[in-house]
Amino acid sequence: MNQNIFSDGVYLDIALRLIASLVIGGLIGLERSYHGRPAGFRTHALVCLSTSLLMLVTVYETRWFPSVAQGRISLDPTRMAQGIMTGIGFLGAGTIMKEGLSVRGLTTAASIWITAAIGILVGIGFYYPALFASVLALGTLSVFRWIENRMPAQFYAQFVVRFARHQAMPEPEMRRLLTEHGFTIANLNYRLDVDSDSFEYQMVIRANRADNASKLADALKKVEAVKEFRLSPTGD
Repeated sequence: MNQNIFSDGVYLDIALRLIASLVIGGLIGLERSYHGRPAGFRTHALVCLSTSLLMLVTVYETRWFPSVAQGRISLDPTRMAQGIMTGIGFLGAGTIMKEGLSVRGLTTAASIWITAAIGILVGIGFYYPALFASVLALGTLSVFRWIENRMPAQFYAQFVVRFARHQAMPEPEMRRLLTEHGFTIANLNYRLDVDSDSFEYQMVIRANRADNASKLADALKKVEAVKEFRLSPTGD
């Protein structure tokens, strides 16, 4: 590796690029986390960091493989990286689970992605950005979790409530019950099951406080007409 790498500010430039990608990805993720979306703060930060890390392979190609700069060898390292990341994409997809409107495992998939990117840099001997990115990734998974758990965020949940067909709660009354417990309806669907002679509301509801869900559940348990209900928080 070039002996002037310390004096020409390359390490500082690499660090600034990686930190900038982490901050930008995190800021975008903050907005998504606030609105209760599955891919939130940590997921966006890790994805932005990993893609920035992979671009360093090409931008600083002459640093980890000086023969390219001297014109003795011509190569395209991005082709190998593309093949690796395509395979890792299938592995990451296997960690994502969807149950109804709830999606889990996105942050795990993103951590697999950043781990693969770090592995590529270690493989080519570009140790500094690999180690620096490892520290940032570990910080994202630990410190960012602490931040994410304490930042204000809207609470989203999938809500399904079933009634006997001829005892169904009127929609205005259902809306009033949700409003009393701090919820608004993001979307609403209706389902009539002739076989079980039942009627159900299916909806996504949101609130500013997660503990509103337990209060709503307690209220629904007291409604004799309710045959069954499910209240499932969305998110990672």
